[in-house]
Amino acid sequence: MPTDFVPWQTIWKRHRRYAGDGTWDTILTALLAHADPNGLVDWTESVDSTIRRAHTHGSNLARDTGDTL
Repeated sequence: MPTDFVPWQTIWKRHRRYAGDGTWDTILTALLAHADPNGLVDWTESVDSTIRRAHTHGSNLARDTGDTL
């Protein structure tokens, strides 16, 4: 953070508090209520559903083989 601002911890705590108590949601709702009727919002969305998975042999976890040695 630039030195003109408060310490980053203060900003992080405030962001965390606003995210938890719904302040950011309220701000977004108000901005959208103003911008959407004026045609200022582009509602184009892009969704990426790519999933990558390792082969079962690629796992480092030991398997329970049922042996009781």
